[in-house]
Amino acid sequence: MIKTAITEMFGIKYPIICGAMMWLSKPRLCAAISNAGGMGNLTAGNYDNEQDFRNAIQEVRKLTDKPFMVGITILPSVHITPEHHKMYARVCAEEHVAGIEVSGAPLDKGIGMDAIEMLKKAGVKLFHKVGSVRHAVHAQNVGYDGVYAAGFEEGGHPLDDDVSTMVLTPRIVDSVDIPVVTVGGISDGRSMAAALTLGADGIMMATRFIATKECEVHDAIKQELIKRQEFETTIFAKSLGLQGRALKNKVIKEVQEIEARGGGFEELIPLISGARIKEAWESGNVDHAPLMVGQSIGHVHEVTTCKQLLQNMVKDAKEHLDKASSLFS
Repeated sequence: MIKTAITEMFGIKYPIICGAMMWLSKPRLCAAISNAGGMGNLTAGNYDNEQDFRNAIQEVRKLTDKPFMVGITILPSVHITPEHHKMYARVCAEEHVAGIEVSGAPLDKGIGMDAIEMLKKAGVKLFHKVGSVRHAVHAQNVGYDGVYAAGFEEGGHPLDDDVSTMVLTPRIVDSVDIPVVTVGGISDGRSMAAALTLGADGIMMATRFIATKECEVHDAIKQELIKRQEFETTIFAKSLGLQGRALKNKVIKEVQEIEARGGGFEELIPLISGARIKEAWESGNVDHAPLMVGQSIGHVHEVTTCKQLLQNMVKDAKEHLDKASSLFS
């Protein structure tokens, strides 16, 4: 057991949270992480309608009696509309899920303050994934229960302030009075120990959970992550005002070439669409679409079960903290 504000808030064994991953954070993986002592994630954007989303929540509950997060991303999308965002929030309140990870626009701006009030009344804990102190302070001011301090190393869509995890975590810890979870570059016990030392109450990771037996992704993808190193991700879609970090591959190279010559949304969207990404995860074709992973791939060395991963992380974190402590006389 590790005692932090996060373990106390949710009644979980380890302050290790899975981040939202489009097409990947589904019931089986979500439940496996929660059963292992952490907090699994069910990504709302995987579901196009209310019944499918509600069914997925209920499926997780059949697989675990432990708490889990739901990820809601409020960013421009071709197929996820503002009405979807409102529906996801309402269903989470009605189902009394343990917590929500909000990425992109905050709930008060993306949906409205009514959504925050509704969710808090239902006992749902609200966390906003932020890349700056100003956004963390805003989250605290409008009633969020905690924030994820997401450094530039993260996969997905890091804020274009481009601040690293090492700098961002203590800055946010010193600026708010709500729990802070470190995101970006976290993959093992050593990085977990570092986050706790920086003042975080827990860690969130996503890329590392792809290389687990319970993640429903083609094995070729898992093996590719093991082969790749920390410098083999890159930033793309900056020209669209929606920068992302993904694995270097053929399609990302094509995207960057289009951006360099001033190509716009119509040229880019067929290459970076969610449907194309889903096809890549399922087929194992690593060059077919942007694979949104972080620099932590440099620390992915094997495919394990979620239980093995969390147990090893906690054991290693303690060993590294003990070793650091022994340096002081």
